[in-house]
Amino acid sequence: MDYSYLQVIVTILCAVLVGFTKTGLPTLGIFVAAIMATIFPARESVGLLTPMLIAGDIVAILYYRKAVVWKHLFFLLPWVLAGIVAGFFVLDYINNGALSVLIGSLVLVLIAVHLFKGKLESALHISLAKSRTFTGVLGVLAGFTTMIGNAAGSIMSIYLLSKGMNKTTFVGTNAFFFFIVNVIKVPFTVYLGLINARSLTLNAWMIPVVLAGAAIGFKVLPLIPQKYFQAIILALAAFGGVYLILF
Repeated sequence: MDYSYLQVIVTILCAVLVGFTKTGLPTLGIFVAAIMATIFPARESVGLLTPMLIAGDIVAILYYRKAVVWKHLFFLLPWVLAGIVAGFFVLDYINNGALSVLIGSLVLVLIAVHLFKGKLESALHISLAKSRTFTGVLGVLAGFTTMIGNAAGSIMSIYLLSKGMNKTTFVGTNAFFFFIVNVIKVPFTVYLGLINARSLTLNAWMIPVVLAGAAIGFKVLPLIPQKYFQAIILALAAFGGVYLILF
């Protein structure tokens, strides 16, 4: 495979985390993307991570197949597709350092919007949860960031939290969303040469590891009290945003 021992070890760790994020705490995904981008070239990490994410998505959608709120996905997906196309066209020209700062800053801004949405809605006389503009902006950002760095987890979390979901429907809807999005991304990443026979060989070895991580997530999620779930999701998203800005 021509990968170093360090790269293989880190990929195993990330595969466990991929499985866990898909069935437990979705906002951990931003750390997985960041770790992969530090141990592999940033563009190559996208191609390596996408098939592992799809493997985790499949496990999650099978388990949470009855816990998805489709109405929150149908309107979002066209905007996400627009963001994916935009990300495809800029992927070859992107400055990874500047982009990380941009994504991290956006995540922190969106968290602030979520925390103070009551005051914002009163001042602007709108409901963000029902705003088509707000949904469209989040959709484009989610599509763009998932295409260029598999870093849309925090943005999607803000969207789902704004809908007032419980932890099970949150994880289930998130799983179906990212399965659809990651499958859509495959032709683009193959065209760019980011998914190839070499990367898929490593991915194949990681499938059992992803499954192990997913099993851990299934056990952990029921142990998290609902009243703390949103706080944990937002805290991890904020930490991920700060990480992207600083590192």
